[in-house]
Amino acid sequence: MPVGIEAWLTQIPPITRAWLALSVATSLAVQCQLVTPLQLYFSFKSAFTNVQPWRMATTFFYFGSISLDFVFHLFFFMRYSRMLEESSFANRKADYFWLLLLSSVMLLAMSPLFNLPFLSSSLAFVPIYMWSRRHPSTPISLFGLFTISAPYLPLALVIFSWVISGTWKAAAGDLIGCAVGHIGWFLRDVWPREMVGGYSLLTEAPDGLRRLFGDL
Repeated sequence: MPVGIEAWLTQIPPITRAWLALSVATSLAVQCQLVTPLQLYFSFKSAFTNVQPWRMATTFFYFGSISLDFVFHLFFFMRYSRMLEESSFANRKADYFWLLLLSSVMLLAMSPLFNLPFLSSSLAFVPIYMWSRRHPSTPISLFGLFTISAPYLPLALVIFSWVISGTWKAAAGDLIGCAVGHIGWFLRDVWPREMVGGYSLLTEAPDGLRRLFGDL
């Protein structure tokens, strides 16, 4: 029977658990000087012209060196990604993976416009934003200091990120993640209900992916 950290990890749903493990492993690899951030960041020139396609993935797993900002982003992404996967995407691993994959593609396309070599915090804000919109009446206690309603959570975290990083530019990636999260929420929750748009490949994983994850 698993105990301690192993038991805690097994309680985390699979997509969030894999994302967390890869993020921690990437930062530890940099901390141990096995790789450098220069080998992980994304740019179109490095990824395509220089034929280094792994950068399209590693940019989403590096949250920076182990610091307060690293702990801040990792904690909140893990908490709300887990809650979203356990509630809205319960028994729908493929759909949650599909949401993150499409969000990643949007972020990669937007990165040159905002000069964002690392997109981990941006992607982390996608599940945070979506969870906050799907639980609008839930009160959130921030650090035991004050209580806000869930829809204000992403903005509050962006402001806190700005405070601990010291620069507004550092929080820009979080804001872009909120924007992408809003698109995902609109396509899944608003469009089918208000516009009679129905569901499509933009909102539900293809059958092949569902079979791969055992959802069919």
